[in-house]
Amino acid sequence: MNKTTHIGCACGETRLELHGAPFLVSECLCDSCRAAAARLARLEGAKNMLTAYAATPSADYRKDRVQVVSGMKHLKAFRLSPDAGTRRIVATCCNTPVFQELKGAHWLSIYLHLWPNAARPRPEMRTMTGDLPDATGLPDDIPNLKTHNFSFYMKLLGAWIGMGFRNPKLEIRGQIDA
Repeated sequence: MNKTTHIGCACGETRLELHGAPFLVSECLCDSCRAAAARLARLEGAKNMLTAYAATPSADYRKDRVQVVSGMKHLKAFRLSPDAGTRRIVATCCNTPVFQELKGAHWLSIYLHLWPNAARPRPEMRTMTGDLPDATGLPDDIPNLKTHNFSFYMKLLGAWIGMGFRNPKLEIRGQIDA
């Protein structure tokens, strides 16, 4: 776990420090992730973070291995609806989506577009392809899972065990609409 990675928003005002490697790198094709990414891409100055086949790529890190080192004041939450259990966190300095957090989760899904291309972690699976009307056009370079599989849940459990079953709270003040 000695490796430390520094990534940040498009303008550089908001920076994260990641300790160790992600416990999972995946591309999600669920309706929620695709809808949120499409709405966030419409923010002024924002870029589309979806792949060419509409997946949202992210690296999952235990919360205790992610530190916001600058720009915390710029981080705001976006929810698809007021009662949505998932919040996407955006650096409002430049409207860069930074990560996703599920309610009660012990991990953060850090969006892969924050890494330079050469250093970007490689996804090991695509999930929720069953939400697509037609998944036949997906590349076959990694497994294309209709839902989440046993391995996916075991990685989440392993990360939670590694944290001593803790779930640190991340205080994000303010919300945005997109």
